[in-house]
This record gives sequence, structure tokens and C-alpha cells, in this order.
Amino acid sequence: MDLDTFRWLLTEQGQSLLVQATHAYADAEGDPLRAAAALRRTEQDPDRASAALSQVELRVRAYGKFGQDAVRMYFTHDALEQATRRRVADHRAARLAAAQPSSVVDLGCGIGGDLLAFSRAGLTAAGVERDPLRAAIAEANLHALGLAGAVLAADATELDLAGFGAAFLDPARRGARGRVFDEEGWTPPWSFVRQVLTGTAAVKVAPGISHDLVPPGVEAEWVSEEGEVKEAVLWSPDLATDTRRATVITGGGLASLSTEDDPYEGRERPVRELGKYLYEPDGAVIRAGLVTAVAAGVDGGLLDPLIAYVTSDQSFRSPFTRSYVVLEELPFREKQLRAALVARGVGPITIKKRGVNVVPEQLRKRLALTGDQEATVVLTRVDGVGRALLVKPF
Repeated sequence: MDLDTFRWLLTEQGQSLLVQATHAYADAEGDPLRAAAALRRTEQDPDRASAALSQVELRVRAYGKFGQDAVRMYFTHDALEQATRRRVADHRAARLAAAQPSSVVDLGCGIGGDLLAFSRAGLTAAGVERDPLRAAIAEANLHALGLAGAVLAADATELDLAGFGAAFLDPARRGARGRVFDEEGWTPPWSFVRQVLTGTAAVKVAPGISHDLVPPGVEAEWVSEEGEVKEAVLWSPDLATDTRRATVITGGGLASLSTEDDPYEGRERPVRELGKYLYEPDGAVIRAGLVTAVAAGVDGGLLDPLIAYVTSDQSFRSPFTRSYVVLEELPFREKQLRAALVARGVGPITIKKRGVNVVPEQLRKRLALTGDQEATVVLTRVDGVGRALLVKPF
């Protein structure tokens, strides 16, 4: 879809075609070929028909990220993939709003996912986007949702930030050849990120960012949603509240853990024998290096100093972990493990693993279990020795 076609979609005729495309897609039960054939009977321009139907398909895909807002928004395929999920963006916007900046500029706003969150949070928000099509889409999304804000089609690296109270930046980490792992290959590059962080700013980066890369005084916050790590955010020194933080977002709300909650920070890691319960820390906790904070929270310790499994004799429910009752230890070797599982009538099996060279999907096929009982098996290593634990989630 080019810019002229998108602008036509915003006209009265274009909006009517979008309604027709929505009905065609529904009548075709999501079959794009049948929907396209039906739409072409009412719209002879192939570019306009394709653009309208593409928006309908993208709105369906975007529902998981944006909820009901998706049915009124506009997207491109790449921009939707890169966009932040609404609950994650809303958390970040709420944290920035708590600092009460006079305004915020979203540098490289894409289709406006984060810009929408800033506006919803009550911030005076402006977006800057180098791609004219994405800039037009971001502006249209603000209008479609009845939110205040402005969008400028320009190069964010050439913008004077002095007039804004805060800045947000989400550097592009994909190029023509795929994902870019060298931070100087980001767009804008790491050198620009560091410059932005000298002011009042938040920068979204990949969850795999090295702790060593985080500038002094900057807080790194890892965020997960429903158990999946979504991003890391770097908070400039005047917005930082700690050095490292893990935030987990679930249907039940939001919880946060930082180095202030870790009595073992800078000390030797607590290691102990297997207890009655096993705790699997959330990925954000692991990325943030706060596994020992979880251990302290459940009155336990680590099974191995280098592996992120926590064990305790106490039963706890925590938003920062998945919790299991340890039923028994099984043989680690595959042949003996299969025999033990067959003897217990196991069929459907969930395999969890850390610190061992096992591919759960391949092992599940080789075990070829046919029983009726469901089971969860944890494969890990303690002092270099493989161990297999039969556990039950609680």
C-alpha cells in the first residue's frame, strides 16, 4: 500500500470500501482468496481493493496486541509485527506519566502504538517518523481513537529535543537481511541512543541486551506479558528508580521486582538441596538477574548456582514464578526415564528443561508414551549431573 492509496482509504469512499471488505472477509470465513474475489465485484481498482482487504486482515491479527482498538486502527504488516502490545505500552506510558514531564516525543513512532499509550496516559504527545506512510498511519490512528497528539514526518536524529519534556525511542533492530545484533547497526545506532539517554528519556531495546551495555546510572527494566518476555526498557538517570528491574504483566495485574528486593545482590548465591517445591522464575526475572530475589521471596535457594531453578520447603504463590510440587526424582537417562514414565501410566507430558542439551519436542517423540496420565517432567543439572524431576504445577 502506498501513501496515496492509504489517504484514499481515509476518504468517505475509502471508509465505505473498508466496511465492504470487512463483510466480505467475514462472509468468506477469513479465506483471503474468496474475500478478494467478492470485493473485486464492487471495487475495480485492484490497489484499493487489496489495501482495504489487507487492513481487515491486519486488524484481525492485531486484536491480540490492541484489543478492541484494532478494529478502528490502520497497519502495515511490518509495523504491526514491530508494534508494542497495548498492556506493555500502557505500563511504560503510566510510568513515564508519573514523572510528569511537560510533553513526550516518540522518536520513530511507526504506526503509533506507543504514541497512543502516551496520549491515553494524559501526556502531551508528539510522534516523529521518517517513513511518510507510517507517519500518516500514526496520525490516522490517533484520530480514529479520538486521542490528542501530533505526528511529523521527519528524521528523528535531526530533531532538536530541547523543546520536549521527555523522549521515547524504539530503535529499529531489523534490516534488509533480518535481525541486527550489532547495536551500532540499529536505526538510529547505539551512539544516538546513548545521547538520548543523557536527557529525560526511555528507550525500548531487545530483551537480550547485555547488562554491560547499559550506561551508568541508567535503569534497565525487563517486561514480560503472560510469561513471555516482550522487551527491555532503559530509563535515563533522572527517571531511574533502581539499576535493574523485572516487571510481569498478567490478567491479574502488574508486579515489579528490583535489586532492592534482593538481599543477595553482590553476595554469593544461595544454593541448597532439592526441597518439596520447585519454582521456575519468569523470563523477565532471569534477564534482569533477579533469580536470587525470587529465592529470598520463597525462603529458598538455587538448585545450581548457574541455573535459574529455585527450590524451597515452603509453598508460595508468586507472580514472578511458575510453581511446582516435587513428586519424586526419576532416572535421568532416557531409556530408564521412559520405563519409569510407562510404569506410572504417563501419556501426555510437558517437558521443562534448563542447563541440559535436550530438545523437548524431540524427546517427547522418542519417549512415545501412550498412557492416560498427564505429567510434567523437569530436566536440569545440579553440580554438572543431570537430574529428572516429576513435578505437579500448583
